[in-house]
Amino acid sequence: MAFASFDDKKGNAPLAEINMVPLIDVMLVLLVIFIVTAPLLSHSIKLDLPKANAQVVSAPAEKIDLSIDANAVRYWNGQAISRDDMAARMVLEGAKAVQPELHLRADQNVPYRAVAETLADASKAGLSKIGFVTQPEPSASAR
Repeated sequence: MAFASFDDKKGNAPLAEINMVPLIDVMLVLLVIFIVTAPLLSHSIKLDLPKANAQVVSAPAEKIDLSIDANAVRYWNGQAISRDDMAARMVLEGAKAVQPELHLRADQNVPYRAVAETLADASKAGLSKIGFVTQPEPSASAR
């Protein structure tokens, strides 16, 4: 094995041997680890489980169309409604097991306050599935 020395005559010469002891030590430690853990990974209990086919039943979410016109009048599925009645209906819908999807259509000239109040009421009621419905802009080629 090659050991370093304080001899000035051979001090500048490069070592021609690689010290293999640390590499062998690491290899043996890894081998022991694999030998110990391999039986633990393959241990399982053989069971004959029954077979059954079941389909996941998921109720489709109800869709509520909530519209706000330019005069800040709110419409619940096409019927005019006051803000207080809308908030009460939102609380009832938010208490359901499957929350409905709220599709919000707001006129571009509606005051922002009406939209913000509607979103705040939905948040208080626990409704989290809210989508904003818009009209796509005409493409440049259609103009």
